[in-house]
Amino acid sequence: MERRIHVMSEQDPSPRTSGQPGAIQEDQLFDAYSQAVISASEKISPSVVNIEIRRQLRAGRGDAREASGSGSGFLFTSDGFILTNSHVVHDAGEIRVLLADGNRFVADVAGDDPDTDLALLKIHAPTLLPAASLGDSSRLRVGQLAIAIGNPYGFQLTVTAGVVSALGRALRATSGRLIDNVIQTDAALNPGNSGGPLTSSQGEVIGVNSAAILPAQGICFAIPINTAKFVVERLLRNGKIRRAYLGIGGHTVPLHTRIRRFYDVPATTGVLAIAVEPQSPAQRAGVREGDLIVAYDGEAVAGVDDLHRLLTEQRVGVGAVLTVIRGAERLPFVVVAEEAPPRTGK
Repeated sequence: MERRIHVMSEQDPSPRTSGQPGAIQEDQLFDAYSQAVISASEKISPSVVNIEIRRQLRAGRGDAREASGSGSGFLFTSDGFILTNSHVVHDAGEIRVLLADGNRFVADVAGDDPDTDLALLKIHAPTLLPAASLGDSSRLRVGQLAIAIGNPYGFQLTVTAGVVSALGRALRATSGRLIDNVIQTDAALNPGNSGGPLTSSQGEVIGVNSAAILPAQGICFAIPINTAKFVVERLLRNGKIRRAYLGIGGHTVPLHTRIRRFYDVPATTGVLAIAVEPQSPAQRAGVREGDLIVAYDGEAVAGVDDLHRLLTEQRVGVGAVLTVIRGAERLPFVVVAEEAPPRTGK
């Protein structure tokens, strides 16, 4: 019996097509993806900087030793303002910035906000510098392309790509406060990437790369660029971020069902005051150690993070009712929040 063997010619349809009209081949998809990453990285790379820092560390018996470190950042104005992470430059004695074109400058800290892990640097260059375009993080969608550029382990201008894995995450800053609405991405981040830009496929900065979960793979986080815009505006205007302060040290504890029912408390947890600072707004109002805080200004307080979120700049100097449970009593205290004192360390 005669057997016929069909040999595919160059004119045969590619096996990678679906056979449907308008189907896109895999190599075309790959090229489109590659072009998006290439275009975005070429647009943003000139504004990405390598940050080198030196710190004086106290050793035993009052001796001091010097430690060095590095991170990333990016120019967002042509006159030399750089955005990076607070943990990269906090308490640094000397900061030097290496630009993508090889020029090196000494940088000054123009503002630092550990509570959002953002810091602002300034360099003085004789010419205008390439500034990054800032996007709008409120328009992000889970699954969209995300591109990270930085200097992991000192390897300059390293590009990694992934997607926006999730939105609305919370990340604990070194100060202890939660940073809200953090972007989760699987674009690989390593030590040295901190402070670098996370960009969209259009090359616009959508976040400031901040942290990775180790030893997990592909779980990385960036501070949203809209948060950064808010912080930058206030750092440029005031040199700091004003936040309200009560002077209470506490931790989140569960509320017994009987307490919740008797006092009609909606939350299942509250804040136990384990310390009240002398001459603080809370002490002057009458709050004591052992009080159980369940509400502030009419809003339920289910934990320390809720209290932090409520203590915004607008609360400074404004009286509000702090509701506590003390023994068998539910007590309202009118407390006038003050501006939080500056932090002296990490």
